[in-house]
Amino acid sequence: MTADCLFCKFATGDIAVPKLHEDDLVYAIRDINPQAPTHILLIPVAHVVSAADLGEADAAMLGRIASVAASLAKADGLDGGWRLVTNVGADAGQSVRHLHYHLLGGRSMTWPPG
Repeated sequence: MTADCLFCKFATGDIAVPKLHEDDLVYAIRDINPQAPTHILLIPVAHVVSAADLGEADAAMLGRIASVAASLAKADGLDGGWRLVTNVGADAGQSVRHLHYHLLGGRSMTWPPG
C-alpha cells in the first residue's frame, strides 16, 4: 500500500466507497465518470503502478481480475459483449497511478478505441 494513493485508501477502507466485489486480491467499484452504461473499475488490493510493472508473481491477481470481470458483466446483463481495458501511463490516459481495469459495456463499442 502507498499512503498517498487514492485506490490504496479505498482498499484499506480509509476512504469508504460502495464496493461491488471485494476479496483478498481485488475489489470493484463503479466509475464516478462512466463512459458507458456499465463502467466498473477492477482494482488490485496490492499497489501496482500499471501493467508495465506486472510480473509472474501477479498471475493469480490477474486471473482473479478476469474472473471477477466476467461475473460482474454477467450480473449487469452484458450479454451482447463488453470490453476490459487498462491504461499504462499518461499518454494512454492513466489518471491514477495504481493498476486498474475498466469493464465497459451496455453500448456498442468502436474500434480502434481512443
